[in-house]
Amino acid sequence: MSYPDRLKADLHIHTIASGHAYSTIGEIAQEAARKGLELVGMTDHGPALPGGPHPYHFSALRFMPEYLHGVRVLRGIEANILDVGRLDLDENILKRLDLVMAGFHEDCGYQSRGVEVDTRVLLSIMEHPKVKVISHPGNPNFPVDYRAMVQKSVETGTALEINNSSFFISRKGSAGNCREIIRLCAELGAPVTVGSDAHIAQGIGEFDSAIKELLDGGVRWEQIVNRTCETTLKFLGLAR
Repeated sequence: MSYPDRLKADLHIHTIASGHAYSTIGEIAQEAARKGLELVGMTDHGPALPGGPHPYHFSALRFMPEYLHGVRVLRGIEANILDVGRLDLDENILKRLDLVMAGFHEDCGYQSRGVEVDTRVLLSIMEHPKVKVISHPGNPNFPVDYRAMVQKSVETGTALEINNSSFFISRKGSAGNCREIIRLCAELGAPVTVGSDAHIAQGIGEFDSAIKELLDGGVRWEQIVNRTCETTLKFLGLAR
């Protein structure tokens, strides 16, 4: 089994605004164009992350052009989950963004309370109308009921990210959890995104580990929403 093409969109990228990443959005877009990507998501961490950007950073994204170096740039955020239905950015700013992904992160105001509570909190976030992607849901530091999560993904249309860096550089112990999520996504037909989680321009569009796992796990090409710029914008309800 193989996929018919390479992914042309990377929805999970951090710029220097995240406080611990090393490239500007201009450098990222230039590298994306060089690699043949059509779209990138500018998804800096939410303000609850230590060293993260001020909320006004996200409000000021209105100054960003839609295209840089011929690459579509989505004005987005990787928001931090704080509690049931709560993220770390005001609703009036969230509603202006092109892409809202949300995930659990350490030292951001929410500490794991076990599988039952963490699952309830995550499922409530998946009901949020602006949240379209759950980032690195296989993080072992925030255990959840994966079947319930994947079922909620099918119900709400919220995509679950298979994060390439979870297999070799970040969130040690994630790989087995990610494989189980992939298996359930293949079984239930849930929407999936693939993200590099790049923190430097040279890392964007690097998906090899995630793609291998998706193929091994039986996820269909059509389940991956960021196949192209067009499929990504359609998934997000955005105009070309």
